[in-house]
Amino acid sequence: MSEAAFVLVDDDKIVLDSLRGQLRRAFGPGYVYETAENVSEAWEVIDELHDDGLRTVVVVSDWLMPGVRGDEFLRDVRARFPDIVRILLTGQADEDAIERAHRDAKVAEVFYKPWNIDELAGAIRRELPE
Repeated sequence: MSEAAFVLVDDDKIVLDSLRGQLRRAFGPGYVYETAENVSEAWEVIDELHDDGLRTVVVVSDWLMPGVRGDEFLRDVRARFPDIVRILLTGQADEDAIERAHRDAKVAEVFYKPWNIDELAGAIRRELPE
């Protein structure tokens, strides 16, 4: 069983299913791929993974979600788990939000929907420790 996990956060289930399938094909069975439809659920998933002895190594989050925006969530992820690779997906973020994501959350990359899976996987590979 894998000891590392990707957590994918988006309020659109179709996006989550697509992203999970693409990342599973790109990275294989060496990782667990968990999804959450909002930030509160994402924290539950991250905490459950931790309790089960799994490290969350990547969080990919949508920007525009009900409640907490993705840049704010990823900022909090960075504060609590600075080693997690943070990626922001967006279809609607403005330049200020993207700047905040880079400055405050230190995201590895921002991708616009629809994303290119080769570019997304490449960005994650560059950030994951060897």
